[in-house]
Amino acid sequence: MVSATLSHPVPHAVPGRLQLRALLDALRGNALAAFPRDAFSEDVLVQTFLGRRHLILSRPDAIHHVLVDHPQNYARADAATRILRPMLGRGLFLSSGDDWRQQRRTTAPGFAPRAVRLLAGNVAQAVGELIETLGGSDAGALDFVPVFQTLALEIIGRAIFSLDMKTHAPELRDLIINYAARLGRPSLADFLLPLGVPTPSDLLRRRFRRRWQRLVTRIVAERRARTGDAPAEGPRDMFDVLAAAAASDERPMERLGDQVGTFIVAGHETTASAMFWACYLLASHPEVQDRIAEEASGFALGPDDAAEAVPQLTYTRAVVDEVLRLYPPAFVITRQAIVDDVITGIPVPKRSLVLIAPWVLHRHRRFWNDPDRFDPGRFLPDRPPPPRFAYLPFGSGPRTCIGSPFALTELVLVLALLFSHFRLALAPHRPVTPVGLTTIQPDHPPPFLLRRR
Repeated sequence: MVSATLSHPVPHAVPGRLQLRALLDALRGNALAAFPRDAFSEDVLVQTFLGRRHLILSRPDAIHHVLVDHPQNYARADAATRILRPMLGRGLFLSSGDDWRQQRRTTAPGFAPRAVRLLAGNVAQAVGELIETLGGSDAGALDFVPVFQTLALEIIGRAIFSLDMKTHAPELRDLIINYAARLGRPSLADFLLPLGVPTPSDLLRRRFRRRWQRLVTRIVAERRARTGDAPAEGPRDMFDVLAAAAASDERPMERLGDQVGTFIVAGHETTASAMFWACYLLASHPEVQDRIAEEASGFALGPDDAAEAVPQLTYTRAVVDEVLRLYPPAFVITRQAIVDDVITGIPVPKRSLVLIAPWVLHRHRRFWNDPDRFDPGRFLPDRPPPPRFAYLPFGSGPRTCIGSPFALTELVLVLALLFSHFRLALAPHRPVTPVGLTTIQPDHPPPFLLRRR
């Protein structure tokens, strides 16, 4: 692995135009196709599209400028807001300015160490039930995509909302999957029209939002009916934190619903994606599976003990880090300049689009040796850390993902428990292609084979 300091002078930005074929592929649903080959070797790639400047940044000081030093100069791109707003509304992910700062401050207690400990217990319980189900079935080849989506929803329900999500999981999955496949794919109009001017897709997205809000409202009502208001001694789970924060909003029920929707989508979609890609990679690496199982055998991983074990599962954590390097669920951070700016000497006119892409950074030739190879050893404690801003699975700066401790705890425990009980392989299948939608998904679900250890 190369050191954090680049040994060669940083080259000038490389001019160029976005290839029409790549753009059309991206608009049809695979956003990964929009990254040209040069992006994986150049520090800055400058392109033009429809008269606007686009920059793909892989230069550490340029990324620092946008995400850490001057985040106030950039806002989420209009097309991304159009796509995410029907599900996330005015929640934490899409808010900005003082509203975002207040939301971040009031939701932070929900991610305190005590909450992470409770999460670990719920993960262990949910995965234990899944292992029992898988071990007692004779289903042959398995499609792990819905398995992990359902598992992630169940963990969200128990750990964050104190609910069994089995009743709601089918409708939630159906809404999220169908939205990502249809209305979650940006059209040319989504890029061209100002945010205040609705596109044809926006009209359908409004219809979706009404259905989504009805479902979230039912989940909120069930949570309140089962557990009542927050106890005097403090919040019991994330829902109590969100409800207390929303109470002061001018539209408290809408704000609460948007926050619940935000954490359901963000907390399930990204982790389910990472679980799938971890199993897809490990199915071809039985020696890594065995090493995870050997490490896990030294610990009690039941609901009461899992939290203490997680920090000591160092190899399993290295595997998770390498999975997130190769298949980062949040594969691109998109920002739009709201003022004229200059990034490391490069003029950035207002309305320019700035892309900071973990999909590119994590496979960049300057930062990684043999970047397309799966090698958990890169992240073991005795190895040098990756170059700063070369590894951003959860973003960076003030808007770094607030739920990263939850995600890492969940992923480490899922792998440790799953491979403690099973060996995993792939049945014959055609090659799987990663597709960039809201997260990185397989273009088709490959068949997995499970065998008891």
